[in-house]
Amino acid sequence: MSQSERLKEEIGWFKVVFGTLVAVGASVVAWLAQNYSTAKPVLLVVTLLVVVCLVGGIIWVNRVVFRRLDQLEKL
Repeated sequence: MSQSERLKEEIGWFKVVFGTLVAVGASVVAWLAQNYSTAKPVLLVVTLLVVVCLVGGIIWVNRVVFRRLDQLEKL
């Protein structure tokens, strides 16, 4: 497998990871919006931490993909 094909496969895999993180993040934010008034404070804090981690993961995947695209462009 050539390096360009390998990079394309990695980018394809990261698209799946990115989509999953976005979908889970949207679901967690929706749950938080619906249950904000009835949830226990500890659960709200944990949920906010999960949202922050998911956003961090989304940003990380985005940066990795753009680095891979730069590598692919240089080939």
